[in-house]
Amino acid sequence: MACSAASTAPLSLNPKAFSSISKPLSPKTLISIPKSFDGLIRKPFQSPVPRSVSLSRGSHSRKSFVVRASSDLPLVGNVAPDFEAEAVFDQEFIKVKLSEYIGKKYVILFFYPLDFTFVCPTEITAFSDRYAEFEALNTEVLGVSIDSVFSHLAWVQTDRKSGGLGDLKYPLISDVTKSISKSYDVLIPDQGIALRGLFIIDKEGVIQHSTINNLAIGRSVDETKRTLQALQYVQENPDEVCPAGWKPGEKSMKPDPKLSKDYFAAI
Repeated sequence: MACSAASTAPLSLNPKAFSSISKPLSPKTLISIPKSFDGLIRKPFQSPVPRSVSLSRGSHSRKSFVVRASSDLPLVGNVAPDFEAEAVFDQEFIKVKLSEYIGKKYVILFFYPLDFTFVCPTEITAFSDRYAEFEALNTEVLGVSIDSVFSHLAWVQTDRKSGGLGDLKYPLISDVTKSISKSYDVLIPDQGIALRGLFIIDKEGVIQHSTINNLAIGRSVDETKRTLQALQYVQENPDEVCPAGWKPGEKSMKPDPKLSKDYFAAI
């Protein structure tokens, strides 16, 4: 089992009551979890909307290597679905709106299944511990789950040695309506929770990278940072592309049948 928590009655959330909350809920007050939450065996999901892309030939401009998906789904190459939601940050309730970062910062948006679980806190705290590295890359980190802000707050106020998060350097967003998870195509409908989806959104608001893990598999902060750095490099150098495993300072490649041989000759 990838994640688990105590089963109690679902929590009713009233956004107008945020400012009047004086005491966080007990960690025991959580959303109930279906018995089938094992994250290991699921029927394949196929999108009902066809997705197709096209690339132009004969040009070395940036447009030749920027893929724009033909649908409105949150696929790489599409504008990220905007949202505004309640979140917990610095042990307070705040509003987070994705579009407020457009033109200002890159965004790492990641989804996780549930608060007070096992794999989830290892990922959340790992991103927090290395938040300064993303901040130096002009990037904001946002975590999302279907839990309420009250559950988020209780988890933040729980010590790490007891399975809690402690103070975080970035907001945890509440998606109790599940609308954000659904719009990013990571919601498991029959379980009502999100897969481990991670999206890198550029300053123009376009999704440039996505990964989706099943529930039992944690993600890598190192690989997320490396991918972000590669994205920023090719956006700053549109006549170059990054080969496998590329890291800052390493040789890039020219997207040309002849010029690319300079790269291959050097390896």
